[in-house]
Amino acid sequence: MNILLVSATTFEILPLLDYLKANFKSKDGIRFFNKKVDIRVLVTGVGAVHTSFHTATFLSKIPTDLAINLGIAGALDTTLNIGDTIQVTADQMADIGVENADGSFTTIFEMELQAPDEKPYTNGKIMLSDESPSQFLRQVEAITVNKVHGTTESIAQIKKKYPHAAVESMEGAAFAFSCQMNQVNYLQIRSISNYVEPRNKANWNIPLAIENLNSVAIDLIKTLLED
Repeated sequence: MNILLVSATTFEILPLLDYLKANFKSKDGIRFFNKKVDIRVLVTGVGAVHTSFHTATFLSKIPTDLAINLGIAGALDTTLNIGDTIQVTADQMADIGVENADGSFTTIFEMELQAPDEKPYTNGKIMLSDESPSQFLRQVEAITVNKVHGTTESIAQIKKKYPHAAVESMEGAAFAFSCQMNQVNYLQIRSISNYVEPRNKANWNIPLAIENLNSVAIDLIKTLLED
């Protein structure tokens, strides 16, 4: 089985890298393998542009059975706890469009510049495919943004615009887009590092989010080895 692990940064997956180094043969520090799996690690850089380019380029060149996006995220849904690890089953690019004179936002789908059900979209969202592995964590919808929200006004507007979104990240929909367009099964797994609130990093817990994210990722790799 050929697996691709995708992360925006190295520090988000350091415990997973330590596990892979200790339990697999390796090459160049980014490829880990045994008789059952061949795991490659791709660190794309932060944001949708970097993620989309590097993921799509990789998938167009190297056969991949499963791609897994691992990262931290901010929670729009306050029923989520800091440190919770979730699976994103629908994502959308939330800030491609126009800002109107009254401060409201109109998407490219609402402007009829992009068909909302043209591949890989379903009603403007990128959905987890039916062929992807079984869902095993709390499943949520997400938005992907180029600028994370940090003021009371912008947070209220984004929650009103996307009421079903539980989390926001800077990469998820770009990763999902690349996988869908290359017809590769994928998972997006994230742990909550903070609430989306007026920016105050004192309330964040990135170490806990990374610890829980990597614990789930390692368990997932172990489960795939059992199949």
